[in-house]
Amino acid sequence: MRVFALVKNGAADEAFELREQATPTPKSGELLIESEGFGLNFADVMARLGIYRDCPPLPAVIGYENVGRIKAIGAGVEGFEIGERVLAFTRFGGYADHVISPAMAVAKIPERFSVGEATALATQYITAYFAAEETVSLYRGDHVLIHAAAGGVGTALVQLLKRKGCVIFGTAGSEEKMEYLRELGVDYPINYREVDYQTEVEKLGFGRKLDATFNPIGGDYVKKDFKLLGPGGRLVLYGASKMTEARGNIIKMLKLLFGFGWWSPIGFVTKSTALIGINMLRIADHKPEAFQRSLRAVIDLAESGAIKPTVGKEYPYTQLSDAHTYLEGRKSIGKVAVKW
Repeated sequence: MRVFALVKNGAADEAFELREQATPTPKSGELLIESEGFGLNFADVMARLGIYRDCPPLPAVIGYENVGRIKAIGAGVEGFEIGERVLAFTRFGGYADHVISPAMAVAKIPERFSVGEATALATQYITAYFAAEETVSLYRGDHVLIHAAAGGVGTALVQLLKRKGCVIFGTAGSEEKMEYLRELGVDYPINYREVDYQTEVEKLGFGRKLDATFNPIGGDYVKKDFKLLGPGGRLVLYGASKMTEARGNIIKMLKLLFGFGWWSPIGFVTKSTALIGINMLRIADHKPEAFQRSLRAVIDLAESGAIKPTVGKEYPYTQLSDAHTYLEGRKSIGKVAVKW
């Protein structure tokens, strides 16, 4: 089988090497899937740059999600048949044309979903669903802030929270993305490159504090978000993309780390606020039932038309480095995927 091995940290056009490897055999509880394509996530960019703690030692095959057809079924697996089209979550190993996945992290998916649409429902929509449905309770009229709202997880959060009737503030960094947010139904799009988002939320919120913020950025955005939360407010942190700006610069990295702030439990109790961290790898490892719930839920919602993944670009596998560079440049809207 073919795999893209991450052989060195750095620029996308030098980091990956296409290699041949023996096709694995599924063990008990596993499925072998012949891949049509795989999705990219910002964690992949951080792994390539050498700043993602969960990345295996190099050389490594990274990647979390594939769509394809079942090629072989391990012992003890029920409910699947050879040839069925499925969406699979992988614990790395996703940049390959054959992948092994635990059956609990696999779900059947209709033929009509493209590679980009299908893979968006894996890491990004599962993260959004777990964040919006499993970790917080939000209701009609609640005010929420979604950072990077034009990205994959951001798009999913907007769609899920609009269904609840929330009032949404969403940040993005270009006029094209601002227009996209308006089309998605974001009530107050904010171009963070032109205005201070904290000041803008305070102005547009008409004096009302936020009920929740969804933050994949980290750094000083965490402290600023907490200032926007009202009693009962929750800050959901599911990434630290600001680390890419500080890579290789110890002063910037220290500034970034201090920017997160220092938090006392007493402060959370006094203000009745909370900081919630999400790492879906840990959820898959230790709460597989919650992971399965989220996976099934997003596919059901997509099949019913209640949510619709946005695909930014689908690249042929020969342009993996271009796909990485595009995602790293923060120009993408929705999902970026690679097709075999």
